Amino acid sequence: MDSRSAAHVLQRIAAYLELAGANRYKSRAYYTAGRSLLALGADDLAPLLRSGELARVRGLGPATISVVRDLVETGESSYLEQLRAEMPEGLLELMSVPSLSIEKIRKLHTEAGISSLAELEAAAQDGRLAKVKGMGPKTAQRILAGITFMRDASVLTLYSHAAAEGNALLSAIRAHPDVARAELAGSLRRRREVIADVDIVAACTRAPEEVAQSFTRTAGIRAASGAAATVTIRYVDGTRLDLYCVTPERFAVAWWRATGVPDHLDGVSARLHARGLEVHGDVVQERGGRAVDMPDEQAIYAAAGMDWVHPEMREDLGEVDVAAAHALPHLLELGDLKGVLHCHTRYSDGKSTIEEMANAARAQGWTYLGISDHSQAAFYASGVARENMLEQHDEIDALNARLSGFRVLKGVEADILPDGRLDYDEELLDRFDYVIGSIHSRFKMGRDEMTTRVLHAMDDPHMTILAHPTGRLLLSRDPYALDVEAVLRKAAAAGVAVELNADPHRLDLDWHYVKQAKDLGVTIEIGPDAHSRGGLLWTELGVAMARKGWLSASDVLNTREADDVVAFARRRRQ
Repeated sequence: MDSRSAAHVLQRIAAYLELAGANRYKSRAYYTAGRSLLALGADDLAPLLRSGELARVRGLGPATISVVRDLVETGESSYLEQLRAEMPEGLLELMSVPSLSIEKIRKLHTEAGISSLAELEAAAQDGRLAKVKGMGPKTAQRILAGITFMRDASVLTLYSHAAAEGNALLSAIRAHPDVARAELAGSLRRRREVIADVDIVAACTRAPEEVAQSFTRTAGIRAASGAAATVTIRYVDGTRLDLYCVTPERFAVAWWRATGVPDHLDGVSARLHARGLEVHGDVVQERGGRAVDMPDEQAIYAAAGMDWVHPEMREDLGEVDVAAAHALPHLLELGDLKGVLHCHTRYSDGKSTIEEMANAARAQGWTYLGISDHSQAAFYASGVARENMLEQHDEIDALNARLSGFRVLKGVEADILPDGRLDYDEELLDRFDYVIGSIHSRFKMGRDEMTTRVLHAMDDPHMTILAHPTGRLLLSRDPYALDVEAVLRKAAAAGVAVELNADPHRLDLDWHYVKQAKDLGVTIEIGPDAHSRGGLLWTELGVAMARKGWLSASDVLNTREADDVVAFARRRRQ
């Protein structure tokens, strides 16, 4: 039994437990164990089980190890079969329909006899769903829209999940005795926010086609296709790998070809052609047919008369011409950030105290942390009442008095109300070092009405940052209707920063708009929207999206020192 197949079983057990209404810590334990097993990357768990090494793996406990033992000894899980007997397997698919909660799935099953996606769709279309108590015609329409959305997104996964899968596969490929080098390519290397498959290029010391085919015979595979040195592998958990095996001397060109979008590659190839060079497969050669040595990607771009283009930028947004003019921006680095501003604590819906968040931020090497708990209108997120916010400010003052070389800033994530006003009164808003404005309600407003709402909010001189501006949740919720260009122009004119929210489910502002914001002169703030100490680590993904939008350190608010951030906010109030 391989670790990927076992992890898939544990994940399905966790989903069944959720549907059954089990204690959430129990279902979470199975999800965690599945991730831990996947990270092991073992083709055979039996030796690890016998030696006791498996019991020492973080995230695995007696219950989950019992499942693994069952799988190793019989090839099946009696626990999973028991859960399947108690609940239709088709209900698991319903968990992927946006806005369909576990409670609603149970209700649909018990009251309407719905046990599969096909039955749900039919019930929504023929009117039966609208007759279920608590549902109604609008809910039925939303569910139909959610099913369509789910199908469109079914082949995609969030970057953060795909990166974990990709790195696990990369480790396995690098461990092959005939692989001299292997690297991620494709959309993962370009750091796209959602990923369809994992692309890996491997330089092989033995015949590339033999190495490629050897990976089609490993454990945990549902299907494999492709001939010679290029194969596509679909694993039991749905992960898809496109593997390109080449000889070492062809690696650089193969890696370059497997990374950029087609129009980027065509643009570079055209410049190579203008210099008497042609790209044939994974070889660059002179028109006479002599191959030109390309030891790395830098050599390819240099041969085309260009500067090397960072992988994140190879999206055909004009980077070919800019690289040829030797005018590429110096892209933002994670180390350029001095602190972060969008963070939550136990005062609202966070899981950590202010001091715990501050210590975690210091461990990142930052010199400040902004606390921005939800305002009181955000009842869904335990919004902070006025008197409790004043208590928070006292706590921050006391903490700052004890800290050396680090500062906690007083911020708030104030709801933008339907009429465009910011939550809280003016007197309290004046007390904050900065104010983040965001929308958490009335997502269904029309485009003009929603745009007016946001523009009105930016007229308030207290507003420092517009957070997650389009409200999207990747693979779950579309952006709300909004004239983004009008919002960006207003932000540039008013001196309001716009957030690039680093939560992997949001990554909002979209990187396409980030480049437009840069061109308009909008200041961007990169916010982790952290609800725990671990959430601070999402900042790195925000930096990746900023790089895709061509941002330099000078474009980003939180590359500035704390005093400069406060001064940025205060300028609007003068």
